Amino acid sequence: MGKKVLISICGGIASYKVCEVVSTLVKSGVEVRVILTDAAQQFITPLTLSTLCRYPAYTDEDFWQPSHGRPLHIQLGEWAQIIAIAPLTANTLAKLVYGFADNLLTNTILASTCPILLAPAMNTDMWEQPTVQRNWQQILTEKRFHGIKPSAGILACDRVGQGRMAEPKEMITNIISLLHTEGQRDLAGKKILISAGGTREHLDPVRFIGNPSTGKMGTALAQAALHRGANVTLVHSIVGELLLSGVKIIEVVSAAQMQQAMLAHFAEADIVVMTAAVADVKPTEYSTKKLPKRSLPSLLPLTPVPDIVAELGKLKQSHQYLIGFAAQTGDIVAPALEKLRVKNLDTIVANPIDREDAGIGSNTNQGVFLDIEGRQLDIPSCSKLEMAHRLWDFVLERYGLLLPPQSGQNPGDAQE
Repeated sequence: MGKKVLISICGGIASYKVCEVVSTLVKSGVEVRVILTDAAQQFITPLTLSTLCRYPAYTDEDFWQPSHGRPLHIQLGEWAQIIAIAPLTANTLAKLVYGFADNLLTNTILASTCPILLAPAMNTDMWEQPTVQRNWQQILTEKRFHGIKPSAGILACDRVGQGRMAEPKEMITNIISLLHTEGQRDLAGKKILISAGGTREHLDPVRFIGNPSTGKMGTALAQAALHRGANVTLVHSIVGELLLSGVKIIEVVSAAQMQQAMLAHFAEADIVVMTAAVADVKPTEYSTKKLPKRSLPSLLPLTPVPDIVAELGKLKQSHQYLIGFAAQTGDIVAPALEKLRVKNLDTIVANPIDREDAGIGSNTNQGVFLDIEGRQLDIPSCSKLEMAHRLWDFVLERYGLLLPPQSGQNPGDAQE
């Protein structure tokens, strides 16, 4: 079955961002339809969106035309697997809360049952109005609505403050997650601790022993868990751009710093995922000043660094679930099974790093999920976000962590 997303655009300068969302989804194989309100057409044209999505972009003019079949809003409401409203204005937000249906967009919402993603955008004073905040909190108590709070920055009105619509990449990851989960928040109430990125062990302020890990897999796991309703803490070292509003982020550099952060948060975590590529050794001595080239040792004395995942395995309690990653070349399963047993893990991901479409630095990944009960699941090449969701599916299926959705708990909105 194909993936079907209905993008609904309200009036606001941020509507230009939606073009990238539509284009990216279409290129990834998602079937997209678009609705524009009358106000939206003051900022962007139906021709632009219809060109990007390869289908007519619908407006209120289409809505009020005589029907030669089933009404348009019924067709669209039943067709969509996900509806995204971006930018969401204060006016349309109020209509959603009170069930108004005075245009194609609002009629389609009432004629649908699928999950709905809301991405507000407006002036800071408008966003902070008590009535707007009350409406925002009210709509999120309804199970099918998921929201991304606007971020802070310089707005089109020159005001500096909260009100910027979420960036296209963040909206796209939310949409892809909703397509996978169908809006279920099956990690609601769970506290998840994730490590990501490659640690660096410095010889002096500019030289270090490290690895090329980008942290993309750990970031994807954090995104997927957040979208599924979890409370997520991400301990990361040297990763790229993070679009993780709602995630508690702890930045570290060395293995010792990562060890300290992981241990500090381990006891309160329900699920821990160790995706970080932690260094195995470090220089025995560290110079606080840059060493001249002539002073660099011809033989570099090294000392082991803490084995964080093994330490966590020893501390793990019966209610905790520990997941590791084994980055390997050649045979990936046998070494992963050994690591699973020796380090007291519940699940491990055997991850090939000698293939172009997998492992370190890649936007895609593949591997084998293995657990202590002997289950094995091969994952073909896919996006790292999809792989993250499939790992959460694997964990939830075996260990019964599935919880009923908690009213009002939405990813990206629980935290400032």
